[in-house]
Amino acid sequence: MSELLALDMTALAAVIGMAVATYVTRAGGFWLMGHITLTPRIERFLRNMANGVLIAIITAAAMRGDVAMWIGLAAVLAVMLLFRRSMTAILIGMAIAAALRQLLV
Repeated sequence: MSELLALDMTALAAVIGMAVATYVTRAGGFWLMGHITLTPRIERFLRNMANGVLIAIITAAAMRGDVAMWIGLAAVLAVMLLFRRSMTAILIGMAIAAALRQLLV
């Protein structure tokens, strides 16, 4: 039991290093944005940046996706076109894909 609780110093150093890197990038982003004048162009970029990242992640996953994922993505697209609510669309698409995977397996 004591072997399970033993600390691996390399793993601990890696976790602490990742925590520091995460903090520095987030704090640095806030610091940097405090020194930038928000023009309409920068504001548009920041407003749409999250959507671009989300689309990139979904596209990468869809390239190796199964039938359930493609049907879930179609549902996301349909809900987005009808209601323009991204989180609702994502939740519905995920629920449909998960249900189909349970039914098809």
